[in-house]
Amino acid sequence: MPNNQRSRSTTAGVERSPNRAMLRAVGFTDADFDKPIIGVANGYSTITPCNLGLGKLADACVETAKQENLMPQVFGTITISDGISMGTPGMKYSLISREVIADSIETVCSGQQMDGLIAIGGCDKNMPGAMIAIARLNIPSIFVYGGTIKAGRLDGNDLTIVSAFEAVGEFAAGKIDAAKLAAVERNACPGAGSCGGMYTANTMSSVIEAMGMSLPYSSTMAAEDDEKLQSSIDSAKALAHAVENDLLPRQIMTRKAFENAIAVVMATGGSTNAVLHLLAIAHSARVELTVEDFETIQKRVPVLCDLKPSGRYVATDLHAAGGIPRVMQILLENGILHGDCMTITGKTVAENLADVSSVMPDDAPSAFTDVVRSWDKPLYAEGHLAILRGNLATECAVAKVSGVKHRRVTGPAKVFDSEEAAMHAIMLRQIEPGDIVVIRYEGPKGGPGMREMLAPTSAIIGQGLGDSVGLITDGRFSGGTYGMVVGHVAPEAAVGGNIALVENGDQITIDADEGLLNVDLSDAQLAERRSKWNSPTPWYYGGVIAKYATLVTSASTGAVTD
Repeated sequence: MPNNQRSRSTTAGVERSPNRAMLRAVGFTDADFDKPIIGVANGYSTITPCNLGLGKLADACVETAKQENLMPQVFGTITISDGISMGTPGMKYSLISREVIADSIETVCSGQQMDGLIAIGGCDKNMPGAMIAIARLNIPSIFVYGGTIKAGRLDGNDLTIVSAFEAVGEFAAGKIDAAKLAAVERNACPGAGSCGGMYTANTMSSVIEAMGMSLPYSSTMAAEDDEKLQSSIDSAKALAHAVENDLLPRQIMTRKAFENAIAVVMATGGSTNAVLHLLAIAHSARVELTVEDFETIQKRVPVLCDLKPSGRYVATDLHAAGGIPRVMQILLENGILHGDCMTITGKTVAENLADVSSVMPDDAPSAFTDVVRSWDKPLYAEGHLAILRGNLATECAVAKVSGVKHRRVTGPAKVFDSEEAAMHAIMLRQIEPGDIVVIRYEGPKGGPGMREMLAPTSAIIGQGLGDSVGLITDGRFSGGTYGMVVGHVAPEAAVGGNIALVENGDQITIDADEGLLNVDLSDAQLAERRSKWNSPTPWYYGGVIAKYATLVTSASTGAVTD
């Protein structure tokens, strides 16, 4: 992992003529050689609406950086659209893309000895990928979020991408006809921006704002609104200030900052992926963080925001209701946040929140007063992400329990060795109330890539089984998933975790209150089954997916590759 604790003069004032000659060819003049060189990592892509609007934000950052006496140099990085690849073999590459993004940004900034970095991203893995790189590099940096998509509308109701996945289940159950299914699909995503609920993209943008690595209010802005462009301009100015004052990411991304981020995840009802990504970012920032820290904070922080997938509102509603600063002010007033943490603005968290009111004005629309609840009238008394352990998860597993009617369930296992096999059974209506669906060999190594199970979980919800069927997997869940679901089961099946030994009909218990995930088998029975178990033969032979499977660690440590 690079140190990069170096003087800002490393690239500014380059003296060797071959270096200067190359830089003149890309537009440097004599005066520019004395300016700090700033990398602008641009995730623009037409692959996904999440990244569709990033080009204009990058242009604004470049122009502003020049006005701030910096010398910006733009380079591209990749994205995978989770929403498009969901439910297909392509989804195996989603989590892999987090590492590719981090590696690419690190490679360019270290190889070209950049003095600072503006990272611009939109889709789910853009945020943690960029933050892993920022933590590794430890040069003045800021993250610019591309913004959230606005809600689709149909028959007077808000739609998101999850609406389309749930409609598939409704269609299979005969609840809607083909015309309604097509109408949902056509109206769910009306324009540019990342998926609109408190799904993974908006969860991670909120995390970055809470940590102080992006500007206040920037994480919930709509991609297509003018304020998003202005926020990008302001971000470039903040980066110039950070370069001038040598304000480094690891001065901001402290242990306390990670605790603030976890608190905001709990208060907003954010994605289970936040656990995986925060562990990985902390690893790169050299901050000690474990799943136990999520357990501790979960007990202290209520769910304050009524947001999709389990709630009623979308990220643009949260923005109108005061955004992440309002949520943070409530947490600060109640002794949850560390107000002394430094942020990229050059001010502390408390200073950034000094003019933010935790109370909505009397003339605010009534719906907006429901988006963010008061501390004494939360949606749920405790955070919604529970860490489970037991003989099915001796390291850990992560459950999302917001909106769940039954926090303890026991039922017979229906076991599937892939997402496709499970989805086939669900669509054939072979899952019954009381079943515990087990989807395995989808972990970091076994997938490889730890696919998200949005298609199966949404189909279960669409069929009306969300309150009566449990699901566990060594894969992940989309931020759009809700119901009694448990992911990140570790050790995973591919390395011989006990989830590999479960058979159809075994009784499984999920207990969110006691933090348990158990199969009703004795140690002797598990040992007997293990003696007959053989690890599966990998289906891949080379390329990035093989490298990833070789290097990746357990989900319990963030599924990191370094």
